[in-house]
Amino acid sequence: MYKNRHVVAVIPARDEALSVGGVIDDIKALSNEKGISVFDRILVCDNASVDGTASIASTHGAEVIYQSQAGYGIACLTALSLIEHTDIVVFIDADASLQIDESIALLDAIEDGADLVIGAREPALQQAGSMTPPQRFGNLLASLLIRIIWQKSVSDLGPFRAIRFSSLQQLQMQDRSFGWTVEMQVKAIQHGMSMVEVPVHYRRRTGRSKISGTVRGVVGAGIGIFSTIFRLAVRPVKLPLQADRPQP
Repeated sequence: MYKNRHVVAVIPARDEALSVGGVIDDIKALSNEKGISVFDRILVCDNASVDGTASIASTHGAEVIYQSQAGYGIACLTALSLIEHTDIVVFIDADASLQIDESIALLDAIEDGADLVIGAREPALQQAGSMTPPQRFGNLLASLLIRIIWQKSVSDLGPFRAIRFSSLQQLQMQDRSFGWTVEMQVKAIQHGMSMVEVPVHYRRRTGRSKISGTVRGVVGAGIGIFSTIFRLAVRPVKLPLQADRPQP
């Protein structure tokens, strides 16, 4: 609970046995000014892991759901299927690349009125080697396309993000793979939502990346991200009537 708001952590995880336990421990340890845990629930989607990720996550106190189809987006969607009601969802990677205590800055931005808050991995706050050259280039190019097409300043597609649950439901997320993060940001823009960036640190991940660690991962991520941008540019989302839009 954070400032009387119910908060859920969603962690997509595939073969993250080396790090997921520590990430969950850090989430559980984060407390508010009254010593109450900031996160009310921790949901881990075991995305076809073969290394014991699920059992480790469960042992450390997370709720675990299994998804046999590999894909970042479908892992997030699967975890979200367990949520009937909450106020805020925070997406956190399982690879120990994030500083969990910086969740507070994201939640404060929601409290200040934002619908979606992106933890922006500013270069000055990145550990050396935390992002590969292809990752940096793809991130910059995707951000540039968003600025050109939708006239919205975006600097990062970082996975560390917080969003009002009511806003997330309105976005009707669909991507099942690498286009998940950019779909969320572009749809938030198209719906006229308040989206802000908060600078966060970014460390070298534990273990091998499923994206930057292989040529197939890099190519797949690029195709997923840019195809999502162009799909949403050609077929904009259908906006609900003003009266139907959820209020903050």
